[in-house]
Amino acid sequence: MSELASMPALELRGVVKHFGRGETLIEILRGVDLALWSGQSVALIAPSGAGKSTLLHVAGLLETPNAGEVHIGGREAARLADDKRTALRRSEIGFVYQFHHLLPEFSAAENVILPQMIRGLSRAEARKRASQLLAYLGLDARQHHRPAELSGGEQQRVAIARAVANAPRLLLADEPTGNLDPKTADHVFGTLTALVKASGLAALIATHNLDLAAQMDRQVTLQEGKVFEIG
Repeated sequence: MSELASMPALELRGVVKHFGRGETLIEILRGVDLALWSGQSVALIAPSGAGKSTLLHVAGLLETPNAGEVHIGGREAARLADDKRTALRRSEIGFVYQFHHLLPEFSAAENVILPQMIRGLSRAEARKRASQLLAYLGLDARQHHRPAELSGGEQQRVAIARAVANAPRLLLADEPTGNLDPKTADHVFGTLTALVKASGLAALIATHNLDLAAQMDRQVTLQEGKVFEIG
């Protein structure tokens, strides 16, 4: 195994995150250690208010930790200059949220094409990859429909395609099936985990759904600001 392949796709080392409010310090993360490897899906299970979203934001370089390190593919990234952190986030990290956040005036395909063109791919290359991804996710016949013409499950699958369009190293998802009925959620989750295996990316997925979490490679939780393995 090469040195790069043996490195975690994501590694958090002693990550601390707190917020000040007057004289009160609100501690969210209190020394988080966590590592994810390529092709591995990890469920993050914890009650609301435990810090799941904060953890995902720090892991995704959207927020800077007060202490500790965030390594993406072996590279310490949390304290890079803003432009370098943005470039790394754009190329190495994909995000999926509870709400799809698709651009309503564009088709499904165009929503997947745009982030690729922003990164520098030609329109022809971006269109080809978008078509392949949407077909893989069962949306071949829906590529030219706008978000309002798609079901909730279809919208979320387009959001997943958009998140992985630039072939990131890491996928971070915050309750990606939270707005869906159980049957649709199971279908979307199945396509997501299949995509993780097929593409070799690492995925950290926050969810309240224990049945879905049980389908993943590992389950972790947040307790008193630290991460613990639970499965």
